[in-house]
Amino acid sequence: MTIFVRQQRIRRHLSLYRNGTPRQRMKRILVTGGAGFLGSHLCDRLLHDGHDVLCVDNFFTGSKRNVAHLLAHPYFELMRHDVTFPLYVEVERIFNLACPASPVHYQHDPVQTTKTSVHGAINMLGLAKRVKARILQASTSEVYGDPEVHPQVEGYWGRVNPIGIRSCYDEGKRCAETLFFDYYRQHDLDIKVVRIFNTYGPRMHPNDGRVVSNFIMQALRGEDITIYGDGSQTRSFCYVDDLIEAIVRMMESERGFTGPVNIGNPVEHTMLELAEKVIALVGGRSKLVYRPLPSDDPRQRQPDIGVARERLGWQPTVALEDGLQETIGYFRRLLQDGAAA
Repeated sequence: MTIFVRQQRIRRHLSLYRNGTPRQRMKRILVTGGAGFLGSHLCDRLLHDGHDVLCVDNFFTGSKRNVAHLLAHPYFELMRHDVTFPLYVEVERIFNLACPASPVHYQHDPVQTTKTSVHGAINMLGLAKRVKARILQASTSEVYGDPEVHPQVEGYWGRVNPIGIRSCYDEGKRCAETLFFDYYRQHDLDIKVVRIFNTYGPRMHPNDGRVVSNFIMQALRGEDITIYGDGSQTRSFCYVDDLIEAIVRMMESERGFTGPVNIGNPVEHTMLELAEKVIALVGGRSKLVYRPLPSDDPRQRQPDIGVARERLGWQPTVALEDGLQETIGYFRRLLQDGAAA
C-alpha cells in the first residue's frame, strides 16, 4: 500500500466523524424538484449532513436563486431535467419532490401537472428499481380533498372531486401513491410516502397564490389583503425547517415502514387569524377584502400526526409567529432587490 493510498484511507475514515462523533456514511442522493421551495431546503440539509447531492429541476416553478449558494459546494450538482422523461443516474436515495404545488402553477398547465405526478413517479420508481435505491414520495394533504373526517388520519381515503379544476394535482398525487405501493408489493421496492400539509418559509415563490405568500406580499406592498369566503376556513401551517426534519427522518426510518405519514402542524388557524397576524407583524395598514371561495377549496385542513410522533419521534417546534417573521424578512428582501415582480 502506497503512502498516498494510506493517507486517502485515513482521510476517508476521519471524514466519518464530525466534532469527534461518528456520522452516517455519505450517500449519493437525488432530489427531484430540488430547486423549488422545499427541495432547496432539503438540499441544504443533506449537504450539511455530509451527503453527495444531485439536484434535478426543470425550473418551471423552481429557481436557480434558491440553490445559487450551493453551486460552489464540491458535493452538489445541478441538472436541468424534466422527470416526465427517464433519468439515468447512479444514486442510493431518491427524494421525489418534483411537481408544481400551488393552484396558480398546477392549474396553468393541468395536463402537464398530471404527467409530472404520474409519469414522474413511473420514471423515478423505475430508476429506483434499477439501482436498488430507497425512494421517498412527497405526497400531499390534497389527497384528502375537502375532508369529511377532521383532523385527517392516514387511514382516511379522502373526498376528492376527480373532474374539478384541482384534480390534476389531487388525483395526480393519489395515482403516484398507488404506483409507489404497487411497486412495493410487486417488486419489493424500498419506498417511503409522506403527505405534506401546508408548509411555509423562506424561498416560497412570491406569486404562487398560497395564502401565506399572498398575505405577506399584499401587506408588504400596502395592499388590501384578500380573504376568500368568509375567512372561517382553516389551515395548519408547518415551518419549512420542521418539515425537512420530518422527511429526512422518514427516509432513514426502518425498511418496511412505508407510510403514508402525515407531516404538518396540527395547530389550526382560520384565514382571518392568519391575516391579522401578518398585518400585526408587518406593521402596515392593510384592510381585509372578501372574494368568493374558489371551486373545491377545502373548508378544513388539519393533520393528525400521531404516526409521525410515534414512529419518527417528530413533531413541529417552530411557532407560527417565529416562522412568519423569517418568511416576512425573506419577502421583504426580495422586494428590496426587485426580485418579486
